[in-house]
Amino acid sequence: MTDLHPSISPRVLAIAALAFFIPVMVSFAVAPGVWWINYPGIFFHLALFLMVSRLEAPQWAKAAGYGWLLLDIAAGVMTMDNVEHNIAYSERYGGHIFAGIWIVTVSLRGSLPVRITGVLAGSILFLYSFVARFVPPGALSSTSILILLWLGFIAWQNGVRRTDSLTRTTAR
Repeated sequence: MTDLHPSISPRVLAIAALAFFIPVMVSFAVAPGVWWINYPGIFFHLALFLMVSRLEAPQWAKAAGYGWLLLDIAAGVMTMDNVEHNIAYSERYGGHIFAGIWIVTVSLRGSLPVRITGVLAGSILFLYSFVARFVPPGALSSTSILILLWLGFIAWQNGVRRTDSLTRTTAR
């Protein structure tokens, strides 16, 4: 089977993910809980679904990335279909464990800005899943900003590493 998206760069996918995630993030502050926000949220996750294969990581970390996206997309559809909040969000937070694994693993191979934002965002997502029962959802707010920055760095660098730093390193 051939790769159906070989020409789509990490930059294009990161920009698409940013474009879909910005309205979601704005809705948290302006209109929390609106039903339609799940649509751009699902498209955000679909853009990342394509990006998982584009970023360098071991197969087990890519499997974690795909697992996160499957669970989070399913949770988004569940909330659109009025499934009880506790059920849908328990699934979403379970998926965030896998998100943390993938984001941290991918970020550790990257440039300093990618490492800082990715390790922080991934760690918060991972850890929050274990304390969600005791900590208000607002504690995840910083993660949204970190994810925006992380995606911005990936778009700027067309991946997790800067191409020019790689060519300098291999030329030596």
